[in-house]
Amino acid sequence: MKSFLLIGIGRFAHYLCRELAALGNEIVIADVDETRMDDLLDLVVAAKIGDCTRKEVLATFGVNNFDACFVCMGSNFQNSLQVTDLLKEMGARRVVSRATTDIHAKFLRRAGADEVVFPDRDMSERIAVRASNDNVFDYFELSDEIVIYEIAVPHRWIGKTVAEVDVRRKYNVNILAFQKNGRTHALNSPNHVFVDDEHLMVLGTREDLDRLV
Repeated sequence: MKSFLLIGIGRFAHYLCRELAALGNEIVIADVDETRMDDLLDLVVAAKIGDCTRKEVLATFGVNNFDACFVCMGSNFQNSLQVTDLLKEMGARRVVSRATTDIHAKFLRRAGADEVVFPDRDMSERIAVRASNDNVFDYFELSDEIVIYEIAVPHRWIGKTVAEVDVRRKYNVNILAFQKNGRTHALNSPNHVFVDDEHLMVLGTREDLDRLV
């Protein structure tokens, strides 16, 4: 179990809070408007009301005690930048800040953000990839070039082993795992036989994966 501070409780923070709580973590939320936090009170250990752009307000939170602090503000970039800078100045272990543009991300990193996320853009990309190919069920970006696709087993692979398909040589991709009956298993054996009710987690460049599917 880890502890997290979420600052700026909008739509993104609501989703993030629910996911973190479902995983058994301790969460503190903070916003200048207490009504934004009402529906999360059952999920968190504390809800702080105050202007987090003020150092004296953040000082009451004990920001260095959290495993990570999330700056979830999206509509006011100046506030997001200021809070990010203050959190690092006050000794926060890890600061994850939300950005809406690449320029915002650049300045957030300069202010000390350990990680910058683009929730709207990332979700749009995942939806677009899934919508564009019936064989792709999910999409995860590891870098600008390397991604992971969750795909259906290609029909031509069914009944064959990993060694027989030889995807690394033929397609320049790696199969990391397979999913069956709602469970994910590491794919370590070259003797694994593909069946039609599996999904595969495949890593490679977008170009190579698109060629595969």
